[in-house]
Amino acid sequence: MDTPGDSYDITVVGAGFGGLYAAHRFREAGLRVLGLEGAPGVGGVWYHNGYPGSRVDTDSVDMYSYLFSRDIYEGWQWQERYAAQPELLEHLNWVADRLDVRQLFRFNHWLRAANWCSEEQCWQLTTDGGSQFTTRFLVMCTGNLSVPKAVPFPGIERFRGEWVQTNRWPQREVNWDGRRVAIVGTGSSGVQATPVVARSARELYVFQRTPHYGVPARNGPPDREKAGRIAEDLAQFKEAMLARPTLPTGQEDRRPAMAYSREEQLARMERQWAFGGHGMAYVFEDIGVDREANAVAAEFVRDKIRQRVKDPATAEKLCPDYPIGTRRLILEIDYYESFNQDHVALVDMRESPIEEITATGIRTRDRHYEVDLIIFALGFQPFLGAIDQAGVRNAQGQTPRDLWSRGPNTMFGLMTPGFPNFFHPTNAGSPSVLGPLILENEFHCDWIADCIDHMNAAGHRVVEATAEGAAIWGEKSAAVAERMLRRQVDNYMVHVNADDGTRVFQPWGAGMATYVPEVRAMTADNYRGFAFR
Repeated sequence: MDTPGDSYDITVVGAGFGGLYAAHRFREAGLRVLGLEGAPGVGGVWYHNGYPGSRVDTDSVDMYSYLFSRDIYEGWQWQERYAAQPELLEHLNWVADRLDVRQLFRFNHWLRAANWCSEEQCWQLTTDGGSQFTTRFLVMCTGNLSVPKAVPFPGIERFRGEWVQTNRWPQREVNWDGRRVAIVGTGSSGVQATPVVARSARELYVFQRTPHYGVPARNGPPDREKAGRIAEDLAQFKEAMLARPTLPTGQEDRRPAMAYSREEQLARMERQWAFGGHGMAYVFEDIGVDREANAVAAEFVRDKIRQRVKDPATAEKLCPDYPIGTRRLILEIDYYESFNQDHVALVDMRESPIEEITATGIRTRDRHYEVDLIIFALGFQPFLGAIDQAGVRNAQGQTPRDLWSRGPNTMFGLMTPGFPNFFHPTNAGSPSVLGPLILENEFHCDWIADCIDHMNAAGHRVVEATAEGAAIWGEKSAAVAERMLRRQVDNYMVHVNADDGTRVFQPWGAGMATYVPEVRAMTADNYRGFAFR
């Protein structure tokens, strides 16, 4: 049992995929580890994302598996191509026990203040319950999409029915059978929840602000033959993944769109449509940088939507008008067919925005919708949400957000200048949400452990990203994103400066294949971009 003021070498915040590996890796490095997790158990975002239809949207056997241990990789057999939330949570509990890291965590402990003490050269931590600790290193394994956006509509306190959030789903049964239900938001969680709720709700209203490109997931059994091949030489596969561009399986042979005849274009897109997954946003080599090439695939998907939705007016409202892939593609299972049911209606919030929540439902500019249950699927506060919530401040009282006022200001997406011994794995400045996140967590936590070994061997107590290093890294990141259509379309990955309209693409936009060599080269160059003392 810890006593007030207990001191640790390193503190890991978050007990999801990244946090469990971090706790294991740092303990193996001989460090005294404290884990802090606000939820009652392990799981991270998958503890909270228990909404109907919740599942990962990348292939489980390669893109969403730990790759550091053959024992872990072979010891768990995924049941679906895209693992559902209950299996993901079960898997993480199994991993926590297999690695024996559960004991390192203090659950029901939300970090609410983290202040750097220059004199003691440590972080002083305070949780929501008043527990206090000190730690030499602080590692935020809280992910980039973990803190829910607040419900922005006035009147929610007056609603006499039941309301829930997909990303803070209650740890109890939520019943929609025979009820009038509203789903507000049509990002991934809203799209996944809609067909499940539609099966038994009496009425379902789906409130959409921005339509997304939805493509079939084609979920089913996992590719066990592929999993077997990966397991045979897991270390080699991991290194190959670290050298791989952001490119889904099946798109390795792609060429520019106009290098194909019209018939070849259609055949290629039909094959991807049948296979399912994110490959539709990568189906041509120039789809992400050339509007003409992009329009070929965008119109193909819009035509598929029109074919699947019987009412032409509804179909057009579901069709996006921006380039495909500039917002995250959504993998769906029977989403569009939901709108062919008489009791399901689409509400276009661009035509009729929500004005307030009333005692009995939702009032838009045009009408009032009587509902018994509101499911808010509004998304997350990206990148810095969990760091803001944890109350991280340096010796000058600044937050990382203060240093990010004009966009991400980091070395490797891993450290922010002015914040000694403070790490935020997989954040903006790294491939982040565009890369294989579990592998990114392994790569970053390995880097942190190696950096600490380097410090201990050299007698250093503190490491900090330099302002000059972050500026160089920012220039490198901007260069790889310069031509991306994704940077030109407003979405959560783009920071827009209000004073001059400059646009900063926040993740590293060229995948692990370019990111990893840059990190390794600058690290090998005596940790260029970092200062030790």
